[in-house]
Order: sequence, then structure tokens, then C-alpha cells
Amino acid sequence: MAFDESGKIWFNGEFVDWMDANVHVLSHVIHYGSSVFEGMRCYRTQKGSAVFRMKEHVKRLFNSAKIYRMELDYSMEEFSQAIIDTIKINELEECYIRPIIFRGYNELGIHPLNNPLESIIAVWSWGEYLGEEALDKGVDVGVSTWRRMAPDTLPNMAKAGANYMNSQLAKMESVLNDYQEAIMLDYQGMVSEGSGENVFLVNDGVLFTPPTSTSILPGITRNSVIALANDLGLEVKEEQIPREMLYIADEVFLTGTAAEITPVNSIDKILVGDGLKGEITKKLQNTFFDVISGTVPDNHNWLTVVD
Repeated sequence: MAFDESGKIWFNGEFVDWMDANVHVLSHVIHYGSSVFEGMRCYRTQKGSAVFRMKEHVKRLFNSAKIYRMELDYSMEEFSQAIIDTIKINELEECYIRPIIFRGYNELGIHPLNNPLESIIAVWSWGEYLGEEALDKGVDVGVSTWRRMAPDTLPNMAKAGANYMNSQLAKMESVLNDYQEAIMLDYQGMVSEGSGENVFLVNDGVLFTPPTSTSILPGITRNSVIALANDLGLEVKEEQIPREMLYIADEVFLTGTAAEITPVNSIDKILVGDGLKGEITKKLQNTFFDVISGTVPDNHNWLTVVD
């Protein structure tokens, strides 16, 4: 993924040239990871460009900020409009959207509250997160030796920059072991999530996914898949999943804004099913992409058209 550095970035309420969107090297966020962020997508639909589930993403961003005692100067409506404006000024029909709120430059030390809050919104073209063929042919994953944080260490429900140091360890380990992605266990040894995705299993036609109590980020694509599964009449169970259930599942797939719905071919070199994309995964994929392309009615009001 390469950036188009000719674009504009929304920075504290103003648009600046891409290469001028800079922070001081002594900013609090650089030293202590004090940021919260979102990953969103804008799709080309039959009604024009549209942001997928913008309201839910912005609400989660503001909730993450609230957890970390970040008092914002913008309302959710103002921030949402800034996202739309950033897409429009960059003239992108489809793009990935990265809003981030972080503690800037004033003083150093663990105590963060004397540092100013800064906000940016950047957009760029970004294709398949796990590779061009991942959505069709699937990926191979390994169960990581790194576990998700216990609930009394860091808040997993906040999409915070510091949490992703944990994800980076799992991701690097998986890549160095020739996997495309990792699946992590929680502090009790139960299945949690990927380094940047939620996990679903299919057994005997029933969907299983770990609950929020297993140190997961409550994914918006995860929530969308559950809704679509209900629309299709599929049974969904949110319950604790032991590691060995991954090996005997009929199908496994990962969900996330970047990964969308990505099938898993193997886990720890054990084939999932027949090692190909399963029928339920395929059905959910097709339904999901029908919605985001606008070829079927947006019954859940998930698309915000960029006018």
C-alpha cells in the first residue's frame, strides 16, 4: 500500500498538504502511545461514493476518547462532516479513512492531561488488506504465542494506539512464521481475535464468534456480519471458543474494516474444512458486498452517501 502524497489531510479543523501534516518529536503520543483512532471505508456504490457505517465508527471513536479522558472540541456531527469534506477535497470515489485523536506537544511525563488534543483525518486508496487474492482464496493463519490484554490492564473496547503494540507482536510473529495473519487467545486461553480482525467459526451451519468478554474490540464489521447472518436466517452464537475448536471448524473467517470478510484456509497448518472458502462464508461475503455496492436495498441504513 503506497500513499498518494499529493492529497490533503484534515488537521485540527484545517486542510493541509499531505507532507505538511507533522507533529513535534516530543509530542506525548510518540512517547506514550496516547491516541485513539478508527479505520473506515468509503465505497463506490450505485448511488455514488458512500461511507460504510460512519455513524457507528465515529461513535466508537468518541467512546474511545471518553475512556481515555479526552475531552473533544468537536461534536460527532462536526467530525462526521469533516470526514465527508476530506473525501471530497481529495476527489476519491473509494478510499480508506483514518481519523485519529492524539495528545500533542507541551510536556513529557506519564500524566497526559496538560498536553493538547490534536485530530487528523486522512484518506487514501487501499485495496485488500491481506493481499489481492485473500478475499477469494483465503489466508493461512497461526495461533499466536502473544495473548490479548486482560480487562484490568488496558481497555480492549477502546481502539487505542497503545493496544496495537500487542497486535504488532502477533502480526510480526505470524509473518516470520510464513502465515498471513495471527489468531490471538485471551487472558484465559480462549479464542479472542486476530491482530486486527474479529474471528468467526462455522460448525454444522451455526456461526460462532467470541463475546466481548474475551478481550476483543467489538468490531463494526463483526456487528454487520451478525446482522446479515440474522437476515439470512443463520443462527449466531456469541460464546467462548476453545483453541481446538478452530481446528475442527467447518469454516473460519476474519472480519474487519480493512480485511472485510476474509476466509481462513488453515490454522497452524491444519486445513479448515477442505481448505477452500466455505459456502456460508461465500454467502455472507456476497451479501456484504451487495450491500456496500448498493446493488441491494440498504435496509440497515449503513451507507452515508458523499454528496
